[in-house]
Amino acid sequence: METATMAQTQAIPRTFRRERRRMKTAWAVMEALVREGVEVVFGVPGGASLPLYDALCDYPQIRHVLVRHEQSAVHMAEGYARATGKPGVCFTTSGPGATNLVTGLTDAMMDSTPVVAITGQVPTFFMGGDAFQEADVIGLTMSVTKHNWLVRKPAQAPEAVHMAFRLATDGRPGPTLVDLPRDVLLTEADFAFEDPEVFRPSRPRLPFPDEPALRQAADLIAGSQRPILYVGGGAIHSGAAPEIRALAEKARIPVTTTLMGLGAFPEDHPYALKMLGMHGTVYANFAINFSDLIIAVGARFDDRVTGKLSAFAPHAKVIHIDIDPSEIHKNRRADVALVGDARQVLRALLPFVRPPDTEAWWRQIEDWKARYPLRYRQGEDVIKPQFAIEMIYELTKDYRPIVTLDVGQHQMWAAQFFTWTEPRTCITSGGLGTMGFSLPAAVGAQFGCPDRLVININGDGSFQMTFQALITAVEWRLPIKVFIINNQYLGMVRQWQELFYNRRYSAVYLANPDFARLAEAVGAAGIRVERPDQVEPAVRQALAITDRPVVVDILVDPEENCFPMIPSGMTVFDMMIAPGVKAVP
Repeated sequence: METATMAQTQAIPRTFRRERRRMKTAWAVMEALVREGVEVVFGVPGGASLPLYDALCDYPQIRHVLVRHEQSAVHMAEGYARATGKPGVCFTTSGPGATNLVTGLTDAMMDSTPVVAITGQVPTFFMGGDAFQEADVIGLTMSVTKHNWLVRKPAQAPEAVHMAFRLATDGRPGPTLVDLPRDVLLTEADFAFEDPEVFRPSRPRLPFPDEPALRQAADLIAGSQRPILYVGGGAIHSGAAPEIRALAEKARIPVTTTLMGLGAFPEDHPYALKMLGMHGTVYANFAINFSDLIIAVGARFDDRVTGKLSAFAPHAKVIHIDIDPSEIHKNRRADVALVGDARQVLRALLPFVRPPDTEAWWRQIEDWKARYPLRYRQGEDVIKPQFAIEMIYELTKDYRPIVTLDVGQHQMWAAQFFTWTEPRTCITSGGLGTMGFSLPAAVGAQFGCPDRLVININGDGSFQMTFQALITAVEWRLPIKVFIINNQYLGMVRQWQELFYNRRYSAVYLANPDFARLAEAVGAAGIRVERPDQVEPAVRQALAITDRPVVVDILVDPEENCFPMIPSGMTVFDMMIAPGVKAVP
């Protein structure tokens, strides 16, 4: 199967001369995609999108990856985008094909991921008549895309595609969608092709922070005694990791990251406090709540970080750096707002920064670190999930893997027990918390980075939601490593029922199949792990298999809980390190 390989296509030039050609609209759409440098598209064909797939036959430089469910197509596009920084592209047909994208588009919108979705639509003369496989895709996706287009005239199609790519990446990234009726796709017309850069949005750019604002921020830093850098996913989108490190080192400021910001600051650095929030480290949560200055970079003060917002960091002033002005003052009022690309703002700020005196602050932080390290106890009989995840990290860290995480307890344990050192190596669903995200995202990441090791750490519940993405991985012989942390429960839901619902367990037990045998049934390698001494050999065996995906089914303690934990809507003073045991500052 020669087409189903990971061989990279030849790089496509991004500069084109203006030209005019006569062709059907579907071919004009493909021309626009080529001009945007698209190399891979994830999708499923259907009646309304057949003209696109017919045209695709004439564009071998664009690989099409056939998925088994449209939700997987958009998650693969997300994984590709998050790993590479380039927009991911997906195709679907009309009706259910398009509606199956909604979860993924919402996920991309909440996590600021650049995705371009192209959907077929019923012919214009059938629209509004409840035609077969008709859905109001524009109405359905208006609130979960940055912008969407319904193309009614052939000449509008290439322009809409180019604008979709520009808006997906301009400013705060996010998803866009182009809806193409079948009769428009089949219409032949004269098309004038421009260089894609012509379609960059003409709206005025946001004013860059002026020198007085930068000096005001620098004065707050110099006058602080307990500063902290609070870094979110926007820092990764902007490529601001070097500038964050430079600021931290120049001013000797501790750094904590959100789930989406993991990798923006190296956690093996002495200034790193790892992740904060509901399941963040005790010392990160104490540090931000007792700080007198929060420097927020590409973060949005969401509820999983703040808990009870009115009680969050009550004595701290805030410098908020964000490209999206709507985030400023939304949840927490900023004393200094620096609106702009995080990397550019930090570069402009750094020359004005004067180091504060943080000696006493660091003594306090080191005390918290010593008293409240992340911990677990591994015995000889039952596998603790933390042990399994830590073993995966230790045996793969030298590969510098890209890791996709699903949603739930295993996601939090991986955030805690991996040491994240590079941007774009932790890919997970943060804002929406979409179970089933990570397996297709791993497929997309592997297409985007064919020479990197891609690991998927999944849960038994999440894996079953998009299992069919493994079939696509097998078809393309992708060497992704899938590690299922199998506790036979919807683990995070079970934990909440134990702690907050008097152990009234309802609809959380999973009667699971043998995932290793299931993997083998579709052509992947399958490994089952039942004892602690089997974990290391299984991980090494998985790493040795490079010609197909590997699924390692790790049976772990079914009742292990994820701590630390700040209960939803509570404060740092309610942070638990074990059932009924609170952390004391």
